[in-house]
Amino acid sequence: MQMNFLELLETAAERSSSIICFGMDPAIGRMPLQQKDVTKKIVKFYSEILAAVADKIGAVKPNYAFFAQYGFPGLKAMEELIAAAKKKKLPVILDAKRGDIGKSSEAYSKEVFKIWKADAVTVSPYMGSDSVTPFINYCGSGKGVYILVRTSNPGAADLQQPQLKNGKEVFMEAAAKVVEWHKDGLGAVVGATNIAEFDKIAKFFEAAKKKIPLLIPGVGAQGGSAKEVAAALRRINGNILIHRINSSSGISYAYEKYGKDDYVGAAERAVKGLNSEIGKIR
Repeated sequence: MQMNFLELLETAAERSSSIICFGMDPAIGRMPLQQKDVTKKIVKFYSEILAAVADKIGAVKPNYAFFAQYGFPGLKAMEELIAAAKKKKLPVILDAKRGDIGKSSEAYSKEVFKIWKADAVTVSPYMGSDSVTPFINYCGSGKGVYILVRTSNPGAADLQQPQLKNGKEVFMEAAAKVVEWHKDGLGAVVGATNIAEFDKIAKFFEAAKKKIPLLIPGVGAQGGSAKEVAAALRRINGNILIHRINSSSGISYAYEKYGKDDYVGAAERAVKGLNSEIGKIR
């Protein structure tokens, strides 16, 4: 019997003793490889890292835009890496940040789940329920959907922090919609860069008595603390196996800190350090 997305997350975390999500954001100029073929270069770089860290992470998150910037060769690389991650039984979260009118979202959802065969996708809720429903409908067949609630970028404050007439911040209204739309597999993107807001959102979900997996970007280079996030999750709900703390360039390009081209060894070192910072997950 096929696992649903929450079971997939829990199983992967238990197997690896990790809730790290490895974000894949290819930047050709940062890869210390001689290949000129774009597809081969991206696949070699990430597949070698993946082979070394697959048993120490809990998911992968290819960023669609970073692959698409290289056209069809980049998308071909993404296809191959998704297949490689699935062979290692790692949940694949496609960071596509989709969200459009209903018919367009229906087409995008088919692309994400039927063409790319992702296990989950990130979706923007700011065009309303008809823009996210085509994605959420896939939760019934075991897929996951992460709604952008409070993102980690500096500009998020422009539209997500202001208060509405009811006194709620916009991000809390988005959190309320996640609860309203809830199905098993529906989650939320909540950045680590503002721990007070993170705490507020996580407590809100816990009070709603819904199992809502969190995808947590913003640790490392963006200033968020994996240790603080993990502590908050344990404080609010002892079971943290369904959540994922993402690190992208902090793993991929960890070698840049050491002045050596051993990108695989450096990535392993970064993953080990992040797992140590997070601590035991069970």
